Amino acid sequence: MSSAAENGDAVPGKQNEEKTYKKTASSAIKGAIQLGIGYTVGNLTSKPERDVLMQDFYVVESVFLPSEGSNLTPAHHYPDFRFKTYAPLAFRYFRELFGIKPDDYLYSICSEPLIELSNPGASGSLFFLTSDDEFIIKTVQHKEAEFLQKLLPGYYMNLNQNPRTLLPKFYGLYCMQSGGINIRIVVMNNVLPRAMRMHLTYDLKGSTYKRRASRKEREKPNPTFKDLDFLQDMHEGLYFDTETYNALMKTLQRDCRVLESFKIMDYSLLLGIHILDHPLKDKEEPLENAPDAKRPGMQKVLYSTAMESIQGPGKSADGIIPENPDTMGGIPAKSHKGEKLLLFMGIIDILQSYRLMKKLEHSWKALVYDGDTVSVHRPSFYADRFLKFMNSRVFKKIQALKTSPSKKRCNSIAALKATSQEIVSSISQEWKDEKRDLLTEGQSFSSLDEEALGSRHRPDLVPSTPSLFEAASLATTISSSSLYGSEQCPHDRTTLYSNSK
Repeated sequence: MSSAAENGDAVPGKQNEEKTYKKTASSAIKGAIQLGIGYTVGNLTSKPERDVLMQDFYVVESVFLPSEGSNLTPAHHYPDFRFKTYAPLAFRYFRELFGIKPDDYLYSICSEPLIELSNPGASGSLFFLTSDDEFIIKTVQHKEAEFLQKLLPGYYMNLNQNPRTLLPKFYGLYCMQSGGINIRIVVMNNVLPRAMRMHLTYDLKGSTYKRRASRKEREKPNPTFKDLDFLQDMHEGLYFDTETYNALMKTLQRDCRVLESFKIMDYSLLLGIHILDHPLKDKEEPLENAPDAKRPGMQKVLYSTAMESIQGPGKSADGIIPENPDTMGGIPAKSHKGEKLLLFMGIIDILQSYRLMKKLEHSWKALVYDGDTVSVHRPSFYADRFLKFMNSRVFKKIQALKTSPSKKRCNSIAALKATSQEIVSSISQEWKDEKRDLLTEGQSFSSLDEEALGSRHRPDLVPSTPSLFEAASLATTISSSSLYGSEQCPHDRTTLYSNSK
């Protein structure tokens, strides 16, 4: 896992059951992190601000911190160690891009003890959370740290273009050396705030091969489930309003294309679900080590919340959650049961490139299983499968209320009838006007005929009869009117015919 893949709970168990990483106690790692970052960030403030240059991405600064202290470093009760800082100027720019001031960064990491979190993944990494809920600190392998170093120039360019992203936001890369052991750590944004309880947490890759939470994971108070668990629990998916859905899918598509360009695969979408009307909400115990009173639970880092990351409309819950509670930057949604939800999410595990070992792993699994279902796959296929799974199985758009086909048909028939009535009434009026005119003409015709018959010596008086063109138009009027009002005026046609004749 490369972000807050845990659900924000402190590691359960007795105090004497302290974890170790590379034969180093977690308490010593936490102390070294706070001492080292406190020194390097404080030392960085003396350097003037300037543009980031290409060589800044490859700079490594080192300081030795003996337990008895020195002229530059304080004394401490941990073993002697050396603390390395990678690309300090570049990461300072990243922090400024997200509105993190040096004092705030130091306050978050060094003011209170770090909280150790459980890790549902198989990487064996340690996770620490700052007391104010802002940052996740994770131990990474040598290959992951090396890959992040190579990624930095492209990562820098991407952040400049799209600061709103669901990709992990890296704020620092460090290495602690003690007793011949290197422990590399990375500081990132916290995806799942502890101030908001996650009733369900999922790690989704879009694959189905062995993508079910283990029995050991399910026994935890707040387990992290996987793809097959989601398809079983949320088989209808999660529903958003149109604007939020479009913003979310656009962000996911852009982020996946960025990862594909870096030849990155095997990443996941970490999804935390808070049910607003959960039946056990009143019985929930308050969270231990909640964010302090000086800093409210709402995250302060720019673009750090889920709603900010997807370029959302800025309306925390309009339309879906009318009560508009303190949403902590969660994305409002609804389940297929109609439950009101707040979603917290981020793309994690992006430090896995499609190297030779991954290619061999996919080839071996493809021989035994369906190659398209395993998580390890070439980056382009992985991105397409990931997006398809999110678009078709996980996230869905709330359709606008539509009338049923029968109602729609009835409405169209009613509209057609109304239109027909208007046409019939207008034609009837035309019929009346034409009939009146024709009756008048008929009287004049008869008088002319009598006059012509009585005065044969006057050949200039010819009976005036309708022309062929007028007769044709009259026949057309009669035939078209019969389509709409054949039952309304049959006697009119007889009268008209006799008169015209």
